[in-house]
Amino acid sequence: MQLLDRLARGEALVCDGAMGTMLIERGLKPGECPEQWNLERPEVLVDIARQYVDAGADIVETNTFGGSPLKLAQYGLEAQTEEINRLAIRAARQGASGQALIAASCGPTGRILIPYGDTEPGEVSAAFRRQFAALLGEGIDALVVETMTDLSEATLAVKAARELAPDLPVIATMTFDSTSRGFFTIMGVTVEQAARGLSDAGTDIVGSNCGNGIDNMVKIASEFRKHTHMPIIIQSNAGLPRFESGRAVYAETPEFMAAHVRNLLECGVSIIGGCCGTTPEHIAAIRRELDKIKPGKRP
Repeated sequence: MQLLDRLARGEALVCDGAMGTMLIERGLKPGECPEQWNLERPEVLVDIARQYVDAGADIVETNTFGGSPLKLAQYGLEAQTEEINRLAIRAARQGASGQALIAASCGPTGRILIPYGDTEPGEVSAAFRRQFAALLGEGIDALVVETMTDLSEATLAVKAARELAPDLPVIATMTFDSTSRGFFTIMGVTVEQAARGLSDAGTDIVGSNCGNGIDNMVKIASEFRKHTHMPIIIQSNAGLPRFESGRAVYAETPEFMAAHVRNLLECGVSIIGGCCGTTPEHIAAIRRELDKIKPGKRP
């Protein structure tokens, strides 16, 4: 309960930044399974975790975003689900060296639930339980269900976590698009629906990641605060990507993102991190700004 205790004491925490961006910098190829690096190049994951901790992250996430057997099956890796998830925890823990909390990342399965798709809820729930059992077996400080667009799938993940580990802090974030009518996920979920639905499922911390630069994330955070009293997490992209020579380039600098830390805190955000395009430099800038506003809060 260390995470929730710290938030209850009024601490504002820094989460790490992008995993995919860091892997691409180290040679991850388009179409390659990021989680395969847990098997083949775990030293890279150790180094990434170490860099984020050195930048001031209180929480580091694991390279298990696509670690459910349904997602791994797309790469022929379903049979290695347990090993992939276990090795990711070990790498993150080694890199963090006891200086940060370990949060296991869990993303969408890549399947569409009926009636819009062809996948039964029971199949998705079983996939999450299998992934979570492997993660819990290695010991984690929190579970992060992230980048969700379907509230039904997010709810299945949160409930699976609750069934296996009733006392584990569960974080859940959804990804919203900005429209003329407000913010919606691609499945039509509003911020209010996300806040209420995730709370009802048993989430401890709610918020948003990916899909937006920091300006929109401040607005999303403000909307969340209208509909929940739970702690809020925001993990912004470094802007929206533009593609140059086949590579995604993100324009928001560490200084630009850090300049919005005060705005996020005023919206009631408790955990600030980064998503696509963010690096240890972004996290270090956020850390410095947070320490200016709330000095002396780190243990």
